[in-house]
Amino acid sequence: MSAGTPKSDISQEQVVEIMRGERFVMLTSIAVDGALHSHPMTPQEVTDDADVWFFVGLGTEQAQALQSNPRVNLSFAHLGSWLSVAGRVEFVDDRAKIDELWSDDVAAWYDGGKDDPDLGLVRVVSESAQFWGQPGGKASALASIVKARVSGERPKGQSATTEL
Repeated sequence: MSAGTPKSDISQEQVVEIMRGERFVMLTSIAVDGALHSHPMTPQEVTDDADVWFFVGLGTEQAQALQSNPRVNLSFAHLGSWLSVAGRVEFVDDRAKIDELWSDDVAAWYDGGKDDPDLGLVRVVSESAQFWGQPGGKASALASIVKARVSGERPKGQSATTEL
């Protein structure tokens, strides 16, 4: 946190609201060799507990990395604000959950549909979240950024952390 940035609390409900508001997220995992790799992903569901469900290709390096080290980070970016969620991945074998989350968008990635042998289902169990942003939402964030550019003053921001 930079000097002058107030720190405050963010609730689990606020974290879930931010997570549900984003169509794409960057999922960072630890590769077998220890390198960090980030992949754009589409959350299929965000639970009230701030857990996130994703489909993943089981034959990919990403799946191999997640199986060898389940520690991950999810990054959500929004005009003037950012949310970072730390957690761990669990591979889930649940046909009913696949049926529940399946959509035409997912079908485009798996030639064999719901029965594709490469189709995997994972849940990120969220453990903590950090938020950095401009108070007042998108419009306020944009106005603050424009004002900072014109005046040369640093925009006001806030930082918050919560255990999930």
